[in-house]
Amino acid sequence: MALSPPRSPLDVVAPTATARDAVAADTAPVDALPRRLGFWSTTALVAGVIIGSGIFRVSGGVANDAGSVGGVVAVWVIGGIITLCGVLSLAELAAAFPASGGLFVYLREAYGPTIAFLFGWTSLFLYPAGTAGVALVFAEYLGTLLHLSPSGVRFAAAGAILFAGIVSYRSVRGPGALVSAATVGKLGALVLLVVAAFSLGDAGAGSFGSGAPAASNTRIGGIGLGLVAALWAYNGIQDMVSVAGEVRDPQRVLPRSLLAGIAVVIAVYLLVNGAYLYVLPFDILRAAPLPAADTASRVIGPVGVRLVAASVMISTFGTVSALVFASPRVFYAMAADGLLFAPLARVHPRFATPHVAVVSLALVSLVCVWSRSFEQLAEAFILGVWPFIALAALGVLVLRRTRSDLARPYRVPGYPVVPLLFVLGTIAVVIAGLVAHPGTTLAGMGLTLVGVPVYWLRVRSGGRVQGDGERA
Repeated sequence: MALSPPRSPLDVVAPTATARDAVAADTAPVDALPRRLGFWSTTALVAGVIIGSGIFRVSGGVANDAGSVGGVVAVWVIGGIITLCGVLSLAELAAAFPASGGLFVYLREAYGPTIAFLFGWTSLFLYPAGTAGVALVFAEYLGTLLHLSPSGVRFAAAGAILFAGIVSYRSVRGPGALVSAATVGKLGALVLLVVAAFSLGDAGAGSFGSGAPAASNTRIGGIGLGLVAALWAYNGIQDMVSVAGEVRDPQRVLPRSLLAGIAVVIAVYLLVNGAYLYVLPFDILRAAPLPAADTASRVIGPVGVRLVAASVMISTFGTVSALVFASPRVFYAMAADGLLFAPLARVHPRFATPHVAVVSLALVSLVCVWSRSFEQLAEAFILGVWPFIALAALGVLVLRRTRSDLARPYRVPGYPVVPLLFVLGTIAVVIAGLVAHPGTTLAGMGLTLVGVPVYWLRVRSGGRVQGDGERA
C-alpha cells in the first residue's frame, strides 16, 4: 500500500486563512490547475503510488489462501484487473473535481453529505489502521536487523508513527523528502530481489520444482480471500487520481498512462512473486510473514537480508510518512465542509499544517499498533475502505445522469462496463471476506452504521454542511 500526498489546500491558502476559505480556494475550476504532467510522468506516478509495503508482506498470506502456484497468479492478475477498472473510473471524477479530500469530494458530489460523512467517519478509524499496518511492516523488517521481540516491534512501529507525526505537524515540505527516499528504497529492494532470486536461486527446490503443491490444491474461495490481501498491495488508487486535473491532454494521456502504469504494477508484482516462488518451497512461502527477507536469506545470505530489510524499511517508513501527511488532509477538508468536528479544520498559525487532524490520526494509529496484528489491520482497512471506493466508481454512472453538463476533461473508456466491473469485483471481495472472517467484516459494517446517528446528531446540533445545498 502507498499514498501520494494530495494537493493540500495549505499550499494555496495563507496560514491565517479560515478553513472555509481554504476549501473555496481548493475547489477551483478544473482549468485553474496547470496541466504539466505528460505521459511518462503520469505513468511513473501511477506505478509509484501503488507499489508500497504490501508486496513485501502479504504474499505469504495470498499463497496460504490460494493454495497453489496457479491460484497465486490468479489472485495477482485479478487484483490488477480490478485495480485498473477502479483507477480508470476514479480518474473521471478526479479530473472533474480536482479538490483536496479525494473520495470524500466524489461521494459528496454524487450522493450528498450523508454518504460522504459516513466515509469520513469510517476513515477516522480505518485510515489510522492502514497507517499502523504499514508501520508494523517497517518494524518487522527492522526486527530482522535488530532481533526485536514482539513488543519491541510494536514499540518501533509506534516510534515511526510518532516521528512521522512530528514531521507532518511542523512541515508541509518535510514529508515529501521522506517519500522521495522511499521510492528509491522500494525500487532498489525489488530490483535486488528479482535479480538475485532468478540468478542465484535454486529453481529445483522452490515452488516450481520439488516444493510445488498440487494444482488440485487451488481453492476458489481462497482466491477471493487472497484478493483481500492483494488489494492491500494494490491500494493507493484513491490517492493517485488526485492529480488527474494536472495531466496534459487528459482524454488521450490519462487512459494510456493508467493502462501502462497498472501494467507495470502487475508485471512487478508477478515478477516479485515469481521470485518468491522460484526460491521458496510453497509450504515455506505460505507460512512466511516476511517473504522478501526469507528469499534474500536463501539466495544471498545474511548480507542480502540486511540489504533487503534496509530497503524495505526506507520504503515503508516513507509510506508511513506519506500516510500521516496525506490522511489528515481528508479529515481537514471534511471538517472545513462542516461534516466532521470543527477542531480538525484548524490550521497551525506558524507551521501552516492541519495540526489537530495530524495529532488525531497519529493517536488513533498508536492505539491500532498496540491492539491489532498486521493481518487484522490490513483486512479491516480493505473491507472498510474499498466499498466506498466502489461507491465512488458507481458515482460515475450517477453523475452522468444527474449532472450531464459537468465538464469532464477525461471520460472513462468502456463506460459503463468498466465502473460496473470494479463495483462487482469489490462486492465479490467483500463477500469473500464476510464468509471467511465474518467478525471483521461485520465489525467494519457496524462501524460505518454507527456513523448514521452521529451524522444526524451533527445535523441537529447545527453543523454546517456544504455540497448539495443542505444546511445542518
